[in-house]
Amino acid sequence: MSESRHLSTHIARPAAEVYAFVTDPARLPEWAAGLGGRVEVRDGRWFADSPMGEVEVRFAPENSFGVADHDVTLPDGQVFSNPMRVLPDGNGCEVVFTLRRQPEMTDEAFEADAEAIRTDLATLQRLLES
Repeated sequence: MSESRHLSTHIARPAAEVYAFVTDPARLPEWAAGLGGRVEVRDGRWFADSPMGEVEVRFAPENSFGVADHDVTLPDGQVFSNPMRVLPDGNGCEVVFTLRRQPEMTDEAFEADAEAIRTDLATLQRLLES
């Protein structure tokens, strides 16, 4: 079992709108810096430029529960599963991303990943509330 950290932000927009935005791979460059390069669809699959090279991004099937889990497949075939939820909260919502520590990851690397996710969530909040 790995260590997890739940990182979140509240967004003053309806959960359904936020969910539709975050699960649209074409919108990733607007808020997810690690996937902030070119994004394109080929044969029904989504690919994005990243600091690790071209990666494939696959979101969970569309659902009414706010589950925005997504897998990122690296060029070497390694798959990172990223749990993410959009939770209704009154007229707004909370977006929760679960960061999982990878095997042999240092404390510094884990904290750097957490900070990158906090930055992405803050960007998402600013973008959707502007």
